[in-house]
Amino acid sequence: MNKWAFVSDFDGTITKKDFYQIVIEKYFNEGEKLYKQWKSEEIKDIDFLSAVFSSINQEEDIIMDDIKSIEIDEHVPEFIKKVQKNNGDFFILSAGTDYYIQHLLNHYGIECVKVFSNEGYYKDKNVHLNIDSGHPHYSERYGIDKEKVITELHKEYEIVFFAGDSEPDSHPAKAADLTFAFGQLQQLLKEKSLSHIEVNSFKEIDEYLQKDGRFLA
Repeated sequence: MNKWAFVSDFDGTITKKDFYQIVIEKYFNEGEKLYKQWKSEEIKDIDFLSAVFSSINQEEDIIMDDIKSIEIDEHVPEFIKKVQKNNGDFFILSAGTDYYIQHLLNHYGIECVKVFSNEGYYKDKNVHLNIDSGHPHYSERYGIDKEKVITELHKEYEIVFFAGDSEPDSHPAKAADLTFAFGQLQQLLKEKSLSHIEVNSFKEIDEYLQKDGRFLA
């Protein structure tokens, strides 16, 4: 069991903006009210995202253009190749949906990356989520239980690194060997007294793993 894994959240970690924010700004102004209800925990994460993604009302080619417009951390494609070159596997773990994640990975030519996320599909001018309550990774709140995924990966990998930026990422951070925390996650992990490395970019994670000897080239 000498292989290692690097698992990353997607929205706000790999990308510079969450896809739901783009949808609200462009197509669903009423989403601001829903956003406040979500943040005050009046509605679950998965119900908030389902409502936002099913309120786009655009042809799929327009949605594709919106997805391709999402900026990512420019170092991510190179970072993923380094992980794979140095006997590691790279995974994406998202409480969003694989629909836009897969399209964006294809757009940037990122290969051999398994995505753990809520299944999504295009139908009737919107993006819908297919949530399976019988799935072993099911979470009533998020659709996918990120901590369960990390715990499961530990059965196959000796070391599991994790990177995230927000509240849903505070749960898998408990199961990871080491968490790289972006943004809001930094304060959340401090409050929970969970060890982590504070970063602002994948370039900084790259530098850490080089010093750690994880990256040999």
